[in-house]
Amino acid sequence: MILGGCDRQSGGSAQPQPSASASAPAGASQDKLDRSRKGSRLPDLTLTDQAGKSLPMASLTGKPLLVNLWATWCAPCVVELPMLDKLAGAGRIRVLTVSQDMQQTEKVAPFLAERGLGNLEPWLDPKNDLAFHYEAGTLPTTILYDAQGREVWRYVGAHDWTSAEAAALLAEALPAK
Repeated sequence: MILGGCDRQSGGSAQPQPSASASAPAGASQDKLDRSRKGSRLPDLTLTDQAGKSLPMASLTGKPLLVNLWATWCAPCVVELPMLDKLAGAGRIRVLTVSQDMQQTEKVAPFLAERGLGNLEPWLDPKNDLAFHYEAGTLPTTILYDAQGREVWRYVGAHDWTSAEAAALLAEALPAK
């Protein structure tokens, strides 16, 4: 299992993080599965890409959705990307990777392309609205929604998305075969 997470950018000043008062609820900790918000609806926020295309998150129902908050400067996030790309390519769950790079958002799409991650869409969250919504003080943070847009769980910290444990967790949002 991969363990770790980024709580700030290395080198230079860190990007703003949610305050200590906006930390994870009781019972949630770093590198942990959190079910305390099970049933919460998809946020009514809109993402954009570098070209200005928009994506209202509330419109993403009908298929299970895995939202991954990441950044180009976050080593554990970068380690997860190929696993998430493979998961996205399988097509059973939509994988929405949302960059938390506040500065230099123009490097996100080339960053994914240079690594051959063609199944991942380069969505941006330059104001970190999602990070604040999810109270994500650590990257990566990953949230699973069912096909009706209800949260199933969230995982704080890096995870091996190719493991049997991950498959069991993801299956919680999939229709029975």
